Amino acid sequence: MKSPTSRQRGSKELWLDAAYELLIAEGIDAVKIMPLAKVLNLSRTGFYWFFEDIAELHGALVQRWESKNTGHLIQQCNLEASNICEALFNLMDCWLDPTLFDAPFDLAIRNWARVDTDLEQRIQEADRRRISAVTQMFERHAFSQEQAEVRGLTVIYTQIGYFSMQVTENAAERLARVQHYVELFAGVSPSQSDVCTFLNRHAAN
Repeated sequence: MKSPTSRQRGSKELWLDAAYELLIAEGIDAVKIMPLAKVLNLSRTGFYWFFEDIAELHGALVQRWESKNTGHLIQQCNLEASNICEALFNLMDCWLDPTLFDAPFDLAIRNWARVDTDLEQRIQEADRRRISAVTQMFERHAFSQEQAEVRGLTVIYTQIGYFSMQVTENAAERLARVQHYVELFAGVSPSQSDVCTFLNRHAAN
């Protein structure tokens, strides 16, 4: 059982989760110690048991974003696949499963970078890594370097535009469109088997 003092401090993850929620809802200007303490109903001094200052908390948010969004995207690109359509369906899991890719988080980080040049550079590096992962995925399936690069750019730029526009649509309609995006990006129609495998793993979501 936690002591009363521990309950007053919270935990590192608790503070970080609250910072994440404020970032998504109100932007980086809202992510400050006193508002966080108020949201958590904890003492302001509890924050300093886990973070040296607000800058360290901000850094932890960026690390979470890099690990979750960029890390998972690269992971999905590197999954074994027998053809390019299957590989693209693996990648498309990111856009349908928020445990793999958090689109509101990505948008909030990009909005934050408008006032933070260091973060802007980290975003540029993250985008470079994402594009490289998608490009290499195409190269592994016999696309030329030039074809793979253009397709990698198209996939990533399309998705950035998609969530930057905050598109809202029926989940079933969005799921049904994925096979057509795959065909567009791959230049070939996915097999019915690959389509069914993809749809089945998202049927319960």
